Amino acid sequence: MAGSSHGHTLAAWTGVTIAFIGFCVAGAFMVMAQPAGFWAGMGVVILGGIVGWVMSAMGMGQPKDAHEPHLTTEERQAAGAKG
Repeated sequence: MAGSSHGHTLAAWTGVTIAFIGFCVAGAFMVMAQPAGFWAGMGVVILGGIVGWVMSAMGMGQPKDAHEPHLTTEERQAAGAKG
């Protein structure tokens, strides 16, 4: 995925950062045996996904057609034989 700039967008970074913070909050409250805090942290994780999705829908994500699809070895060999 490194060659396709996968996840290198403002939407991806923002959504993952919010979800990571929620994961840390949920983990801390789980260790402290506080169910309400744990579920609040899980809510923040879900919020991170929603924020990333909304930002992507607003055009801050990577377009679906930004890169050509990856070819399998057989497809690459077939294309090389034609060209």
